[in-house]
Amino acid sequence: MRPLMRPALLAAALIALGLPVQADGLKRLDTGADSKGWEAVGRLNLDGKGFCTGALISPNLVLTAAHCLWDRKTGERVNAGKIEFLAGWRNGRAAAYRDIRRAVPHPDYVFSSDESIDRVQYDLALLELATPIRLPSIKPYETARLPQKGDEVGVVSYARDRAEAPSLQEVCHVLGHQTGVMVLTCDVDFGSSGAPVFSMAGGVPRIVSVVAAKAEMTGQKVALASDMEGVLQVLRNALETTPAMRLNGTALPQIGGGTRPRDGAKFVKPGP
Repeated sequence: MRPLMRPALLAAALIALGLPVQADGLKRLDTGADSKGWEAVGRLNLDGKGFCTGALISPNLVLTAAHCLWDRKTGERVNAGKIEFLAGWRNGRAAAYRDIRRAVPHPDYVFSSDESIDRVQYDLALLELATPIRLPSIKPYETARLPQKGDEVGVVSYARDRAEAPSLQEVCHVLGHQTGVMVLTCDVDFGSSGAPVFSMAGGVPRIVSVVAAKAEMTGQKVALASDMEGVLQVLRNALETTPAMRLNGTALPQIGGGTRPRDGAKFVKPGP
């Protein structure tokens, strides 16, 4: 997750949007009953250097934030072969564990530690799993059209103070749009990067974006997310031309490869 952006950097995006900055609280998804329907959201462990949140949009594809693919301290790309997706990670167990075969950021995304709202509009990435997840309990999410100002959305995320179980904020709101960026009242923190933003229309959660950054407005927390219109096909096209990676950083053949799937609950060492 990016550092907090300074209020001045958000002024152009937030001024005169006309909605209060407020949102309902977070609900920790600690039990199987609480987590039902959210199992396709998982934690992305990043080579032992941190974690982000991601969500399945097909049996073998995870959507997350582009900046999760970089080490924030060194500015270097994280080897895709050293990223692991823990579907439904909850209190030391996951419903499925998968290594990542390929990972691509949006072609127009440029990583930087600078605090800039301009970078948020391309802060999306697509990760291909080494082996698809095909379990009845883990159903990938469909995507939906971009929500409009005032619409209700929800977020399921892991974060620095809730790394061992996801939390659901079922109702927050779209404050507005600015140059490819949505401003939301959702409560996010470090680790929430890449968390799916859901439209809850009709009672069926559909992904409309992912969390890219957190910020403050007049002392209140807000979240920034990338507009996702037309982006998925761009990412799929980029993925097709990206070689798969081994753990040692060398490329796998384009056909074949992968690792044995690991399904079911088991204890693993929690990420940092």
